[in-house]
Amino acid sequence: MKVVGSYVCSSDLGLLDDRHGRSSDRLPMIPGHNVTGYVEAMSSDVIGFKKGEPVAVFGAWGCGQCRLCRQGEEQLCDMRRWMGFGVDGGYAEYLRVPVQRHLIKLGKLDPVEVAPLLDAGLTPYRAVKKTLPYLYPGAVAVVIGVGNIGYFAVQIAKAISPGTIVVAVDIAEDRLELASQLGADHVMNARSDVAEKIKGLSGGEGAKAIIDTVGNNDTLKTAAAIGAKKSIIALVGLAGGAIPRLPLECTVTTSIWGTYTELEELLALYTAGKIRCQVERFPLDRINEVLHLMETRQIQSQAVITP
Repeated sequence: MKVVGSYVCSSDLGLLDDRHGRSSDRLPMIPGHNVTGYVEAMSSDVIGFKKGEPVAVFGAWGCGQCRLCRQGEEQLCDMRRWMGFGVDGGYAEYLRVPVQRHLIKLGKLDPVEVAPLLDAGLTPYRAVKKTLPYLYPGAVAVVIGVGNIGYFAVQIAKAISPGTIVVAVDIAEDRLELASQLGADHVMNARSDVAEKIKGLSGGEGAKAIIDTVGNNDTLKTAAAIGAKKSIIALVGLAGGAIPRLPLECTVTTSIWGTYTELEELLALYTAGKIRCQVERFPLDRINEVLHLMETRQIQSQAVITP
């Protein structure tokens, strides 16, 4: 495929400096796991696609043979198979996709504009879906951290559980202001007494669902403090914090990326106008600059490389 959009994810920073101890045996390689573009050429066994057709790539490439893959959970297969993590990815002009099951047709959608949905949108979509059995009209759901994942988590929570009271928590006032614009019912600075405020909103019960997009000691402490009995904490962030004492029968689950089907569902939400992206485009030769801006938190929009 001809690459036209490759969303720059913060996890690429971890890949480059090997902060998670997973990439040393795979470098050198081309990162980039959120790729959109146009079909350029096909092998003879490909059916249902045509040259020039706009497509997105589902990047969590699994083996296709294990139990998890056969259940549609390829993102839980060996991470070393993932595009941009174990094999070459989309920070390039062209990308070879080994099997057509990893392609999603985009129709009339702009490939560049939807590139952030492939991870920054898909990851919180799966996490929010896990919280739905705990929510009901008037229940409180809290998104901790309004970075690129939190940006979508707020929108998704309002879109698929509209009766829920969605609260955004962050330490940066500009991000809290953005969360309000995205539909958060309430915003709270993490340096304030968040637990007391949540109790006030929930009639003393606490939050029934918390999506922690950071995962450090401070955010997990906040999550435990604001959670209700029989609540759920969906841990998305990879900061490595310790889980403190929890409310009675509180469920804690990690959440990693999402499935092909969930990506289809998310694209349907975008098509329906329920969520939006905030894309800033950069040419391929500025990729190192973009990674520096992300590392130093100088960019709030979703950076997409356009080769």
